[in-house]
Amino acid sequence: MKPKYYITTAITYTSRKPHVGNTYEIVMTDAVARYKKQMGYDVFFLTGTDEHGQKIEEYAKAANISCKEYVDKVAGQIREINDKLNCNYDHFIRTTDPEHEACVQKIFKKFYDQGDIYKSEYEGWYCVPCETFYTDSQLKDGCCPDCGRPVRKEKEEAYFFKMSKYQDRLVEHIKNNPDFIYPESRKNEMLNNFILPGVQDLCVSRTTFKWGVPVDFDEGHVIYVWVDALSNYITALGYDPDGSSEQFEKFWPCDCHVIGKDILRFHTIYWPIFLMALGLPLPKKVFGHPWLLTGNDKMSKSKNNVIYADDLCDLFGVDAVRYFLLSEMPFAQDGNISYEGMIASYNADLANNLGNLVNRTIAMNQKYFDRMIQAPTKPEALDDELKAAFAEAKSAMCEHFDQFRIAAGIEDIFNFARRCNKYIDETTPWSLAKDETQKDRLGTVLYNLLESIRLLAVMVAPIMPDTANEIFRQLNVQPETDLDAAVFGNLLSGKETNAPAPLFQRLDEKAKTKEIEELQERYAKMNAAAAKEVDLTGDSNKEIKPEITFDDFMKNDLIVAQVLTCEPVKKSEKLLCLTLDDGSEQPRQVVSGIAKYYRPEDLIGKKVTVIANLKPAKLCGLLSQGMILAADGADGDVKVLFADDSLPCGSKIH
Repeated sequence: MKPKYYITTAITYTSRKPHVGNTYEIVMTDAVARYKKQMGYDVFFLTGTDEHGQKIEEYAKAANISCKEYVDKVAGQIREINDKLNCNYDHFIRTTDPEHEACVQKIFKKFYDQGDIYKSEYEGWYCVPCETFYTDSQLKDGCCPDCGRPVRKEKEEAYFFKMSKYQDRLVEHIKNNPDFIYPESRKNEMLNNFILPGVQDLCVSRTTFKWGVPVDFDEGHVIYVWVDALSNYITALGYDPDGSSEQFEKFWPCDCHVIGKDILRFHTIYWPIFLMALGLPLPKKVFGHPWLLTGNDKMSKSKNNVIYADDLCDLFGVDAVRYFLLSEMPFAQDGNISYEGMIASYNADLANNLGNLVNRTIAMNQKYFDRMIQAPTKPEALDDELKAAFAEAKSAMCEHFDQFRIAAGIEDIFNFARRCNKYIDETTPWSLAKDETQKDRLGTVLYNLLESIRLLAVMVAPIMPDTANEIFRQLNVQPETDLDAAVFGNLLSGKETNAPAPLFQRLDEKAKTKEIEELQERYAKMNAAAAKEVDLTGDSNKEIKPEITFDDFMKNDLIVAQVLTCEPVKKSEKLLCLTLDDGSEQPRQVVSGIAKYYRPEDLIGKKVTVIANLKPAKLCGLLSQGMILAADGADGDVKVLFADDSLPCGSKIH
């Protein structure tokens, strides 16, 4: 009987379409699930959507549709993205599923009946995006300690869970199970910052909104997000307090919850305590992965740095996007993704290293042996080095995947591909082909290369499944699904390969950059339209943002500059390109989105205020070296903040 392996993602909140930073999680979990299947496990892979809460209710109201219509639309988008990325999950749960809602009501009643929850009144600070209450002492600079957004004072009747009742058991479990919170740094953070100082009772019902699972024994209350959402991990398997399914008995406890580091607290404090109260075993591991950033910033529409996975698939292809996401995320530190990096990685790793290796190997076998795979009848010592390189790569990859160090495991695979390319340079098949006496040696070299790319396909399958299948197709062999049993030498000779075809065509950097710029313009228009919708983030331009210190302000280098030239930017209706005299030897170029409000001739000769130390960026292919300050007018227009004509160019603004 195969050993079982149950792995989950966090369920995605259905407030908006998820960006690629959110999507990383399911691709990573899919890669682990595929790997575990290759290693002989009976895998159950769960993902889904979290669909209740006040934020959903407010978004639906703003869209003038029902809450169910709203979450149906967003859940559909989420599932489409997951499917487009070739994520092979076993079940997609929605917290609006009737079976889930019915079980959550039973769980809540069980907690109440056994004295784990009680009714009281809550008065505190509430963060709508995080759907969490905070006390005065928990706030950070008057804002949410998790997301940094403004909070609002709320008072309401609610049920509370007696978290402190289980605190000692939780501490004991964490200390006795060192891999429960993973990696180590996350465990220390949870213990020292949140558990050992004292776990406070948790609000588990709400009365100020209706979009949630009703408390069936107390009208007006809905079950609060964490009991509802976290229970999906057991309801999806058929858990029921009155008698669970065979599937639940088979797969629980979960082998690994894969979650973002920002929700680690809920999964390593609330969730294990709920399970203790239910009398169920705790998950074996909770892996809190880091964030995927763009330009060292967390993705945010307000920063105009959001990237969507489905758009990336259209730009680069599905397997390339899976490769980018998995190879760019370190084990315990935030990763960084950029369009420039994706183009470079595509050409260097996918086209030049792996793609070129596969293409020229199959092409040489077609050219020299009319596609027929030769028997390795004339081995040399160099061949043993290649075989050893595979064994080493496979071992290292498995070790890294078992530790959830996916990027390191990918590097192991691609290091073997580089060793194969080096083997071609060392053996020079084109030279061997010129000498009839070396025909057996040529056949052996090409056998070793064909076998190497077959084994590369086995190893790369969890990361790029379509690419692996294409390699198998070109080799004209059945896909090998057992990585554990994969050894060098199983490729049968005497069979014909299929015709070679490029796996990854090298990208034209200039053409691809143009496509990306067009996409960024589309994103900018989408963000502008979204900005007119209801603002639930506290990031409205009419609200005061969180306080900063004097030192924070002094990081801005504000100067006076004079407009020397000003021209419209081609292919953009909103951008002007300005050349500025900022008092230095070289003029400064700034691209500004003020074309709707100013004609170029209105600005030439005027003195403006500029943030001079803003990181340069490309807009529609033009380098922008700063930002001109402007303010929103009363009627939705924009006014540039002009400086006094008497101020010299380069004057500092304090």
